[in-house]
Amino acid sequence: MPRRLAATFVATALTAGPALLLGAVPAHATGSHGPARGTADAVVLRTGLNVGLLHKTLDVPLNAVLNEVHAPASASKTALTVTLDGLDHGKPFSVLRADAATARGTADRHKAEGYANLVRAKVHLPGLPPQLSLIEAQQVTAKAVCEAGQRPRAESNVLGPVRVLGKKVTLTAGGTTDVKVPGVGEVRLDLSRKSVTSKSAAATALELKVSLNPLRLNVAEVHGRVTLVRAGCTAPGGTGPGDNGSGGTSGGQTGGQSGGGTKPAGGGTEVHQAGTRPGSSQNLAETGGSSATPYLAGGAALLVAAGAGSIGYARRRRGAAAQGGRG
Repeated sequence: MPRRLAATFVATALTAGPALLLGAVPAHATGSHGPARGTADAVVLRTGLNVGLLHKTLDVPLNAVLNEVHAPASASKTALTVTLDGLDHGKPFSVLRADAATARGTADRHKAEGYANLVRAKVHLPGLPPQLSLIEAQQVTAKAVCEAGQRPRAESNVLGPVRVLGKKVTLTAGGTTDVKVPGVGEVRLDLSRKSVTSKSAAATALELKVSLNPLRLNVAEVHGRVTLVRAGCTAPGGTGPGDNGSGGTSGGQTGGQSGGGTKPAGGGTEVHQAGTRPGSSQNLAETGGSSATPYLAGGAALLVAAGAGSIGYARRRRGAAAQGGRG
């Protein structure tokens, strides 16, 4: 019986000890598996303008955004109204009106897509007569698609006639058009600018560089840029629009800014619709011991020691019994 008891005790100690030691070092994964999600963004209109007041020595910023989204999100407002300090006694001013104005962004671990669309749009600026628009366009679209394992692509289209400061203009894909109106100012118009790299793509349908001197409604001059319809994306697992991959760039740099809306430095009103931007998933494996590790290791050592003591005790009993038999 002592021999069997000792053997059982030793077997238990040798079995439980390693199991407890292994159990003290757990391994588990945090985060979801698979590649990081792609990103997508789109905007219908963004202005970055300075409005110089006729009787003051300061510029009032006109930083306005309509339907800017980041995947997953969508927006479909068709009118943008702002109020500028010192302009027409503080009355609201309509910057854009359209029959349809839509921005949409979708993204997952397989594909990211940004899309923006504008139909029958008119953009107005402070100081211009009500009947004179900065630009009128029948339909303008921009789309950027980034799929995992494929080259990103971007495209933009301007359909139908376009008028700038009341003049009908002929646009050239990827080119620049200058429009000058005596007594009003000049506009440089860039059509269908896009940027494509190995991991990202972006397209801007229309970008206008504005320099006006309307001398109306207490406005002496208007300078800055207007971006009309832009879409961008980053491929799943990509590093963002700043990636300088092997894809190259076509049509110059993309107009506007990617990311959050512009912030007015003072005066003016910002209209900003933004969706959530999902953070890229991280797949990290974490290994290590818990706070109970020293106790578990100590318990296992005690079990092994107890087993060894039992074996010694059994051997001494067996030796004593053998001497008694010989006596």
